[in-house]
Formats: sequence, structure tokens, C-alpha cells
Amino acid sequence: MSQTIAPAVPAAPRPDPAVAELLRSVVDTARAIFGAQASSIMLLDGPADELVFEAVSGQGQEFLVGRRFPAGRGIAGWVAASGEPMVVDDLRDSTYFDRDIAESTGYVPNALMAAPLIRGERVLGVLEVLDPSPQARSGLPELDLLDLFARQAAVALHVLTTRAPEPPQETPSRAELLSLLSKARTLLGD
Repeated sequence: MSQTIAPAVPAAPRPDPAVAELLRSVVDTARAIFGAQASSIMLLDGPADELVFEAVSGQGQEFLVGRRFPAGRGIAGWVAASGEPMVVDDLRDSTYFDRDIAESTGYVPNALMAAPLIRGERVLGVLEVLDPSPQARSGLPELDLLDLFARQAAVALHVLTTRAPEPPQETPSRAELLSLLSKARTLLGD
């Protein structure tokens, strides 16, 4: 499967609250579904060739959002580059696991599941579930579930980031507000 790595969201000075809410909901739900210690979404910043923590639930949620690391490193980097999900039951034996990155986050998991956020042929980022319960990572059906969930999240992310901007709302003048207040008082019998 050939995937193109592309930035998920154009660089913006302030994050879109709807996108932040969606991503937070995805990581909270993934953490609950898989009984995990933590879950995170990292989106690709193509121009910088980095993965950026955009949402975190559980371990590290207080300080990881906004942290960056090279897109080609670690399991998340492999998942982003390959476009394929991965489960690793024992990270001590994984050649893909980058312990330095994990230690820099303050949380070193023992096991993880990761799936790409794919829209069409583009990888937008990676959804990771860290230290899922042993029952939740017991086989291919669970990895398929994480992959399906990540694909749904990617579609929702795509819809939110490509929607037409809302037209600017005109701010009523002070005189218009006073007029509306006067009409409301009249209707209420004040």
C-alpha cells in the first residue's frame, strides 16, 4: 500500500476548537475502548518533517500537547511512513521502538498499538494506544478495530479542516443592542 505523507492541518496561529475537541474525544475514546494507560494523536507537520502531539489522554496529558519529534523515528514514524497499523506486546524487544523519544516524554510504555490516520492516500498522522489491557491487544481483530477507529477519526479531521469558513458575524452596534433590549422589555411588559 503506497501512502503519501502530508500535513493534516495547515499551520495556524491558534488551534481550531472543533478540531481540538474532536482529537481529544478520539484519544479519550481509544483509551477507554482498549483499557489503556494513555492514548495520543500525533499529526504530521510536512514542511518540518515532524510528528506533533495534538491530543493526549492519560499519562502525559498535562505537558505533551505541542511536543514535536522527527517524523521518521520510532513506531509512530514507522506507522506514518508505511500507512500500516502495528501492535507491539513487549517494547523491550522492538527494533522500531525509540526509547529516547519515550523517555523524553516522561512515560515509557511496555506495549502499544498504533494506527495511521489516513484520508484517501494521505497519512495525516498516527493514533497510539499505550499499555492497552492484555485482552485489548490479543489479536488481529483488536488491531483492525484500532485501524478502523483511526480511519474514522481521519475522515472527521478532514471534514473539520476542509470545511468552508463560517462567514464573519457582524457585531451589532450599541444602538442596535439598546433598541433590541427596549423591544424585549416592551414584549415582557416591563
